[in-house]
Amino acid sequence: MSEEPQLLALEGGEIEFVYNRGRSAAAPIIVFLHEGLGTLRLWRDLPARLCESTPYGSLVYSRFGNGFSSELRSARTPSYMHDEALMVLPEILDRLEIERPLLLGHSDGGSIAAIFAGAFPARCSGLILEAPHAMVEQRSIDAIAAIGSRYRSDAELRARIGRHHRNGDSTFFGWNDIWLHPDFRNWNIEAYVARITAPILAIQGTEDEYGTLEQIDRLAAAAPREVDRVLLARCCHAPHRDRAEVFLALARAWIAERR
Repeated sequence: MSEEPQLLALEGGEIEFVYNRGRSAAAPIIVFLHEGLGTLRLWRDLPARLCESTPYGSLVYSRFGNGFSSELRSARTPSYMHDEALMVLPEILDRLEIERPLLLGHSDGGSIAAIFAGAFPARCSGLILEAPHAMVEQRSIDAIAAIGSRYRSDAELRARIGRHHRNGDSTFFGWNDIWLHPDFRNWNIEAYVARITAPILAIQGTEDEYGTLEQIDRLAAAAPREVDRVLLARCCHAPHRDRAEVFLALARAWIAERR
């Protein structure tokens, strides 16, 4: 990402963000919502490449506790994705005067996008969800427990994650610990999905270590309108990285159809 991030003061602290308004004031903004250990920088050139052939603008930001945004003021609870969708994201959109964005969310970010779209149907023009979580699967718990064990013993992994965050240990364990908390087992967003009115593109990898096809099947079953579902072979948890060109082609075509 070539642009230098700016800081936006919110109720909970400051977030780092990059906002490109696009070539047309009438065109929607695509808001990129990162995964649990993500940051605005880890999207790399995806926002620019996705928007370059369209009039769309883009907003990319790091959530509290991630990247170089302010650290969390208190430990995460099982409602942390709901809190982001219902309180923080609306505040960001209001402050930047962004109306009816298209939300592109990966993993936790996909769940946050779906919760927001269900809570505020009139405020969302579309959803691209890659590897979203609709509910908690044992596969997710097992993979998160495994990477927690690896993080504790692998100095190279700790250093790699630490390069992208103000406090790598705090970011990692803030995400890892809450997913492994017994109270998180009943976490579910299907009630919010049932209220989404925007069109949805849901993309899942066949080799996703953090979830199965049941995630987007449950999402599609809960949604009140038909969901475009794509299952990508030779793809793990990050379609925009694992099958980058295919992901971009799919997203561009789907967005063009919406226009």
